[in-house]
Amino acid sequence: MLKTDDIRNAVAENWSSQIAWLSELVSFPSTRGEEAPCQDWLAREFRSRGWAVDRYTLDDVAIAHLPGYSPVHDTDYARAVQLVAALRAPVQRGRSLILQGHVDVVPTGPAEMWSSPPFRPVIRDGRLYGRGSYDMKSGVCAMVFALDALRRLGKAPGSDVYVQTVTEEECTGNGALSTLARGYRADACLIPEPTGQNILRGTIGVMWFRLVVRGNPVHVHSAGSGANAILSAYPILSAIQQEVARLNRTLGDDPWFSRIENPIKFNVGRIRGGDWASSVPAWCAVDCRIGVPPGRDLAVFRADIAAVVEAAARRDPFLRDNGPEIVWNGFQAEDYVLPPGSAFEDTVRAAHRDVTGTEAEEIVLPAVTDCRFYGRYFSIPSLSYGVSGANAHGYDEYVDLDTLKSVTCTLSVFISKWCGLEEI
Repeated sequence: MLKTDDIRNAVAENWSSQIAWLSELVSFPSTRGEEAPCQDWLAREFRSRGWAVDRYTLDDVAIAHLPGYSPVHDTDYARAVQLVAALRAPVQRGRSLILQGHVDVVPTGPAEMWSSPPFRPVIRDGRLYGRGSYDMKSGVCAMVFALDALRRLGKAPGSDVYVQTVTEEECTGNGALSTLARGYRADACLIPEPTGQNILRGTIGVMWFRLVVRGNPVHVHSAGSGANAILSAYPILSAIQQEVARLNRTLGDDPWFSRIENPIKFNVGRIRGGDWASSVPAWCAVDCRIGVPPGRDLAVFRADIAAVVEAAARRDPFLRDNGPEIVWNGFQAEDYVLPPGSAFEDTVRAAHRDVTGTEAEEIVLPAVTDCRFYGRYFSIPSLSYGVSGANAHGYDEYVDLDTLKSVTCTLSVFISKWCGLEEI
């Protein structure tokens, strides 16, 4: 077994290269549908390390029949590139491992609201700024350079390791699901999402849906006699907000998610409607995200939300006979919690303790990660552990570089403990 100080020194010796590598990774504007250039760069990086690379698109894999699949209606999966790099050990000396990270990032919003261009990474005060630097290209960087540190020490994992970089994490999770459909399995899966060096044990369920509301268009001079689809959407959204408040009041006894204030979150993320400023709008489409109560069957919850929408629509004279439509388009994700006490978690905790000298805290989040696919549906224990930083999905997103170095060391120690080592 390597000494922790040996690993720490190997990471430090390669630190300037690691920062340059992360900066290059963050410079790719890998928003939804535009991830291929980033993935192709990563494929070259993985091959340069001697790793066998499986590059494919979501169009190449049948996933719609699998548990955890989320429907999509407006995305070209021929453009959704996924990567799996395999480091196969000739003799299995320990336990196998999946290291997984997503490279898709959310839109930046108005670039002028950033202190520096979102895809031109800059370092200020020990922080690297840029869209995706925190969520979660820093995690991808950490898992790659954790393996690089072992190689610098003349070691390789003593069991099979699969390094996966996926897309669709921010909207469906279908990239992660595709790797399982492709047949990749291991004894555990670690996803270095940004967790502040805490153990992320569990996440709430999440659904996306589009609320489509119709109206009765008339000339604006007769606006009072028509039905304004945009304005009609607001009472329906208010009814959903009231239902969410009720649901949150029911979770006081949940052993995990009662730790979070109002874990069921509802967000109105995008609204479009109407065709002409001087016409009463005949349509309105509202894209929403809603949390799912733990343990709730997804089909039952969809029916519950549909009932709330229908009840609110009945109070509108026009919508009473022209009801809104709900399109389930995106996340259909159930909650996931890794039970305490697994050998996998114990090994992550031991690695954290060796590197930091402290005990890792545990957290749960009112959000989702790809951990649910591996743990809930394929019985591969999975958790997240990663860096500190701030402003994920916001302006001036950044990763704290000191924690990136610490997480890289921790992952390298963890791999050596979990997989065992062999001489190169």
